[in-house]
Amino acid sequence: MLNWSDLHPGDARPAAAGPAATALLAAALQPEDSVLIAGPHAADLITAAAVQVTSVDLLVRSAPDAEELAELLSTTKGEVFCGSLDRFPLDHKSGGYDVVVALDGLERLVGPDTAKFSWGEALARLQGQLAPGGRLLLGAENSFGFQRLVQPDIAAALPRDEDWGRDVADRAPAGLKPLTAALQEALAAHAGSVRTYAVFPSLTQAEVALSAVDGFAGVVAARHVASRNDGPVLMDPYRVVLDAAAAGLGVELAPAWYFVVGADARSVLPAGVVPEGEGVLLEEHLLLALRCDDQAELRRVIPGYVAWLAAGGAGSPDNVILDGASYRLFGEPQELDVVEHLERFAKRALESGSRQPWPAAADPHALTARLAAMAGITVPEREFNPDEVIRPRGSAEQLATVARLADELAHASARAILFEGTVSGIRRSLPYRVGHAVLNPARVIRRRLKRVLRKVRR
Repeated sequence: MLNWSDLHPGDARPAAAGPAATALLAAALQPEDSVLIAGPHAADLITAAAVQVTSVDLLVRSAPDAEELAELLSTTKGEVFCGSLDRFPLDHKSGGYDVVVALDGLERLVGPDTAKFSWGEALARLQGQLAPGGRLLLGAENSFGFQRLVQPDIAAALPRDEDWGRDVADRAPAGLKPLTAALQEALAAHAGSVRTYAVFPSLTQAEVALSAVDGFAGVVAARHVASRNDGPVLMDPYRVVLDAAAAGLGVELAPAWYFVVGADARSVLPAGVVPEGEGVLLEEHLLLALRCDDQAELRRVIPGYVAWLAAGGAGSPDNVILDGASYRLFGEPQELDVVEHLERFAKRALESGSRQPWPAAADPHALTARLAAMAGITVPEREFNPDEVIRPRGSAEQLATVARLADELAHASARAILFEGTVSGIRRSLPYRVGHAVLNPARVIRRRLKRVLRKVRR
């Protein structure tokens, strides 16, 4: 493709990149390997692979990209091929490659001049480039991942430069199970198992790759998805990922996957991004107590957390792990005072649309004051500022909040009607009328005597 670039796209998605991709290559590649990198990969990812192995060959469909990469790898042993995968000869490399890397997937290995080349045929062609016992590193996008639930692509129906006509059979299998089954069937004769990683937040920005999305790994995944979707959303991305992880659906709904065949790698990439040990995120524990209206648990945990902060701890509840009666940091320290830590939790709780057991604590300051009081801390009153009202993060949470407030308003209106009826009944009762008839003349005489006394004093 002469007038096209996958490294510097106009309205197309960029090339595969990210710390997780770099960590995967570092774990899978060996110094004596010959490697084929097929498809768009970021330049820093390619150079990172080139310094680890004996030789690196590149296959890209863009002529400008091929020229740029050839200049970048001028001192590296290997070649840069420009063209489609269906025209790349199987017998090009004598004995095959030790590793074939296609972390961007298989969709961008051909151009518009390829009339028909299915996903299965592309996989078979890549497999044919492998030496016996070789390793395959493959990426794939999830067509129904968290991004469809959180922030659908409203421009998906608009024509883009890369939306040229293709055969209907060229699409990849949809979903993790069909994709895994297709891989296992295609690689049945290949020695080595298929290991799957859930990639967050995308193939083009692979910050973390996880073999299991549960526990603290679910929190890490939720943070990355939330950081990528900071605009208007249908549902709170952080909560959606955590709820899916709790239901065991974190891997199936991941935005993308890595499939590693015949290579060994850690269960978490890069290493160290997921905390080890037992416990639960303090924020999740407190939110559960709020939803269940377990005030006894709140009064037990909040004082312990405040005492930990006073002893030198430096983390808000969303960055602290609760393990029994002990506390430890989840990530980097946060230099805030006790009230600011509690206020951060209050704001995040209101943004999540979580149920609050106290109707009066509907703003961050009121909820912060109530939580601080559980630890014996008095938060000074301050004038209400409408700008401090926290709006739930997603449209679904906003609708749930509106429904909850409407229900509370209906109950309050019913209580007002009941009170008004009770007062009206009292006024119509005989004792009230008798008392009113007796006391009313006395009030009139008392007022008149006061006026006479004021005149005498003058």
